[in-house]
Amino acid sequence: MSPKKFALFGNIYQAKKSAHVLRLLSILGKHQAEVYIDNEFYEFLTKEQKMDICVAGVFEDDNFEADMVLSMGGDGTFLKAASHVGKKNIPILGINTGRLGFLADVSPEEMEETFEDIYKGNYKVEDRSVLQAFSEGKALKGYPCGLNEIAILKRDSSSMITIHTSINGAYLTTYQADGLVIATPTGSTAYSLSIGGPVIVPHSQTIAITPVAPHSLNVRPIVINDDWEITLDVESRSHNFLVAIDGRSETCREGTRLTIRKADYKIKVIKRPNHVFFHTLRDKMMWGADGRG
Repeated sequence: MSPKKFALFGNIYQAKKSAHVLRLLSILGKHQAEVYIDNEFYEFLTKEQKMDICVAGVFEDDNFEADMVLSMGGDGTFLKAASHVGKKNIPILGINTGRLGFLADVSPEEMEETFEDIYKGNYKVEDRSVLQAFSEGKALKGYPCGLNEIAILKRDSSSMITIHTSINGAYLTTYQADGLVIATPTGSTAYSLSIGGPVIVPHSQTIAITPVAPHSLNVRPIVINDDWEITLDVESRSHNFLVAIDGRSETCREGTRLTIRKADYKIKVIKRPNHVFFHTLRDKMMWGADGRG
């Protein structure tokens, strides 16, 4: 079935790229689509950019229903959209107005062709696993789920933290480090990769656990099944630490026991038939590029 109703999220920090929105709305208008826009993005476009935007309506947070969600920005904007979609089971299409992304991988130049394909049903939907964090058996405040990663981090300039880690109740090790990143396959090419974590193909049904600047050089990343449960007991000289979920962080007190496991839902990601993970990997990581020239 062709989508008729769209919910649009966008990057409010890319003033020079906001003109792409007008073209997007024009393309969707040709298909008589209803477009609803996130209020924060709408305010940015109309008040700061002085743009004349004609849409079917404006919504706040996750108060929307749609056939498809559109994310216009980079992978960060996509993660924000995913956090608002949550369990709604609405597929998300990422339009990248920055550099090539792993989630937002449709360029503005491809928009018209992409929506022609979408209205012909010529696209694929990939299910991506999500991680959820619990504190003392209760979900963390805000949105406790991450499409990319859940990171346990020290506060500011404080000393290293100590993280006692168990998997399915069996003791793994005690990390002394600046933090610990627990990533999905989707998140393996984000923060986790920057600290030496492995690249994991999206549908691998695994989780990567990677320390941030560990005190011992013998400590290495480990990959586990995604249906296993991770338990963390954190010690800190500052008596608190940060839990960052896809970039959204909150402070936890020392002594808080965290449990991390796969959430009971998945995020649906729309991909064009010719957009293959390995192609994006080569382009983004410049594998095979000869930099000697």
